[in-house]
Amino acid sequence: MKPSQSIDRHTFQKERYIHRMEKSGEEPGQAYLDMFEQAIEDAKNMWSDPKRKINNMEWDLVTTDWILEKVRGDNVYAQHLYAAICNNDFQKLDTWPILKNEKCSYSWRYAGGIVADMQQKGDYIDWYCSGIRNRHPDDLDISTLSEDQLKFQKEQDAYVSESIVTDEIRADLKKLGWIVLDNPDDNF
Repeated sequence: MKPSQSIDRHTFQKERYIHRMEKSGEEPGQAYLDMFEQAIEDAKNMWSDPKRKINNMEWDLVTTDWILEKVRGDNVYAQHLYAAICNNDFQKLDTWPILKNEKCSYSWRYAGGIVADMQQKGDYIDWYCSGIRNRHPDDLDISTLSEDQLKFQKEQDAYVSESIVTDEIRADLKKLGWIVLDNPDDNF
């Protein structure tokens, strides 16, 4: 089973670094370029260890056709999955992970990278903080927007904040064999 991967994953920071160096008139440091290239190479080989695939929600997400189709076909669904993955704890619905209280969680950046891999395009930055960009000015006249701009604005308006888990995402993760663990700190 081949995992879904974005050819652009881990390129955003490298490109921004090169751009900053060019803008300042400096040559990019080879050690930094090598570090970025190593991150890209590591990502290509991250699934070579079969143990890494066991009880790993990321593996399940990047190798399951039905959820990959949903993420590739609907940016709102993709953003909702990204938001759900951000800073929540997940547990495999299986006896040993539950008895051992094994959990996994992902940062906002890493969650964005997972969704980029699932869509097979872009990098983490395409999703990072997308839950806080969904507000438009009160004086925005949507009648002046082009059809593409209007579609984009409607998508943005449907986005949810990071850590929010919609009912559809919760149900799909459960179908995938994972549950979102309630965070007791959310009850304040």
